[in-house]
Amino acid sequence: MALTNVAVQGAKPKAKRYILKDERGLYLEVAPSGGKWWRLRYWLAGRENRLSLGTFPEVSLAQARERRDEARKLLAQGIDPSAARKERAEAQAGGETFEAVASEWFERFRKKWTAPHAGRILTRLRKDVFPFIGSRPIHEINAPELLTVMRRIEARGAIETAHRALQNCGQVFRYAVACGKAERDPSGDLRGALTPTKEKHHPSITDPKELGELLRTIDAYQGSHVVRCALRLAPLLFVRPGELRHAEWSEVDLEAAEWRIPAEKMKMRTQHIVPLSRQAVAVLRELHPLTGKGKYVFPGVRSSAKPMSENTVNAALRYMGYSTDQVTGHGFRSTATTLLNEQGWNPDAIERQLSHAERNKVRAAYNFAEFLPERRRMMQAWADFLDGLRQGGKVIPIRAASGE
Repeated sequence: MALTNVAVQGAKPKAKRYILKDERGLYLEVAPSGGKWWRLRYWLAGRENRLSLGTFPEVSLAQARERRDEARKLLAQGIDPSAARKERAEAQAGGETFEAVASEWFERFRKKWTAPHAGRILTRLRKDVFPFIGSRPIHEINAPELLTVMRRIEARGAIETAHRALQNCGQVFRYAVACGKAERDPSGDLRGALTPTKEKHHPSITDPKELGELLRTIDAYQGSHVVRCALRLAPLLFVRPGELRHAEWSEVDLEAAEWRIPAEKMKMRTQHIVPLSRQAVAVLRELHPLTGKGKYVFPGVRSSAKPMSENTVNAALRYMGYSTDQVTGHGFRSTATTLLNEQGWNPDAIERQLSHAERNKVRAAYNFAEFLPERRRMMQAWADFLDGLRQGGKVIPIRAASGE
């Protein structure tokens, strides 16, 4: 019969030591002195063992059960929880566990990442890695052990997460090698061992006639005016959805027709200039009386101190009848890059406007204003092109319309 809190609290000392059994090997040992110890009785390789789980009342009944369950999980993997505890204590004394090193690595580099990106890394490690190898000495972890962790992630169908987790583990191991806390990075041995990821494409509309219909549908949107403005700006600016919803009025200069996104907000950690076409400026001037006194251009519904929800634009597209297979907020980037390339604009200017990573080391040396005059012309021509599609008339190719 399982113990109750009342029974544990009411257990009185006797002349001899005695026990009160709970479930699955957990019991409370009561000493003549009145001390109460939680212990776990378990068997491994045919031998009976006992593990101390703390004293009552410092460790409650519920906490003792949690510790019992953690120990039983190790037993299910053939690991002696008593030996694992000793190993963890020895490793932690020197700060050399995988979790300790990973935490040190994370704190050192987190300022170089955006807050959402850092949050995803930490969540990934805490959820999928630390519970299995976090307490292991980092220098003892080998490739097969690391692969077992990745296989657990794959088993639930999270293939991309497994690849990202392996990438993060590799970064931790390389940091450990650099700091003298490990001799090598075992993640390199797993190259090709994980299930390949499927190339991810964001649904988008690239047919001019269909795009014109979408633009007219956006103009007829009957929901929130703030959301409608976000929908109108998304194809005009084709920035990442997170960059659009986090836009702040302090970053926008309507007179200069320019939006400067700070480096800390950008995926590539470099300031990004977004030239504003006349059409984009008109939308922002229309929106300013509604949200201009606050911080965000597109504030949240529940609190103006927070930006619009990440699902708002996509939800609006669904409301207008467009499925996830047809178009998404991120898809406007694919739309722009496809049509701009087709119509002859400089590919380097397009890539810079998309703020893509520049793999060419020479080009990477340029600053955030690279191709800016050409990008200003391109963004205005793009807005004019969209106007033509919206009106349903004959559309002149962008490059010709720009006069070049």
